[in-house]
Amino acid sequence: MSSRTITVHQVRAALGGARRQGLDSVPLLQRAGIPPLLLGDERARVTAEQFALLVRAVQRATEDEFMGLGSVPSRPGTFAMMCYASIGCRDLGTALERAVRFYGLFPGGPDLALERNGEDAEFAVRNDLRDHAEGRFLAECVLVIWHRLASWLIGRRIPLRRVRFDCPPPPHAGEYGPLFDCPVEFGPGRTFRAGALFDAQWLAAAPMRDEPALEELLRRAPAMLIGRHEYGTTVAEQVRRTFTRALREGRPARLPELDRLAARLAVSPATLRRRLREEGTSYRRLKDQVRREAALAGLAGGREPIVELAARLGFSEDAAFHRAFRRWTGTTPGAYRRGQES
Repeated sequence: MSSRTITVHQVRAALGGARRQGLDSVPLLQRAGIPPLLLGDERARVTAEQFALLVRAVQRATEDEFMGLGSVPSRPGTFAMMCYASIGCRDLGTALERAVRFYGLFPGGPDLALERNGEDAEFAVRNDLRDHAEGRFLAECVLVIWHRLASWLIGRRIPLRRVRFDCPPPPHAGEYGPLFDCPVEFGPGRTFRAGALFDAQWLAAAPMRDEPALEELLRRAPAMLIGRHEYGTTVAEQVRRTFTRALREGRPARLPELDRLAARLAVSPATLRRRLREEGTSYRRLKDQVRREAALAGLAGGREPIVELAARLGFSEDAAFHRAFRRWTGTTPGAYRRGQES
């Protein structure tokens, strides 16, 4: 199970198309195990698994892979056929170009582009798909799915240099950096555009997946690709995965210190610090993030006493956990849990 959690702003956006079609959002939320009253709490979050279930429920209810957010529906099975059309290509660049051409066959769909400029390449969504706030959410989903599908196809996570949305920042703009694991910029533009910039050398990478592997992926995609976070390919993700495993296995948890963690990864402590710094993070920041996500998931998904949750997360005393949780969320663990149960 992933430890990542999703902001309530994204939950509301995912429901936008269904609501405009007159569908009742309560059953959709219930299928995902999300309390409907949670939508009224600006600080509320849901687990990645809950969010993936919600996306799938909305897609089924709207009979639209775009969740009712596009100007025209994307019929169920469209994403799968795009994947089958792209998987046999000789390199990633050709696969992405084929995906762009595939969706270009459907009027009213996303205006996708793969642009190259010297050493840089950018995958872009050049329209917001509809004149409403959730159109940006759909463009965000397209970028997330593209990045994770492309990384899956070549078996290596593609590091993004930058993601930019040509629109004002939303209230939850701080969520975008962890989502894409890179700097995220917002800015006014005459027309909406969202793009993910990366090193063009990745376009020459050879796909390593076959159709049986794709069939396994498609059993849970594209909803699973939105909720999925870890690829295990960057140093930061290896550290995050090690911390997550320690939290899952230890009672109470004993998160490895930096020296021991470096030894596990077969590098020196100085090298580990440097590589994390190059990836825009640090040992302390990752430790804090993993504890935060595990705390939110624990409070949202179970009845574990708060004092036991604090001990499981490696806090020496209950008061230390309360201070950390208030710093993370602005509220107390008890108040957060009561909001989840409402």
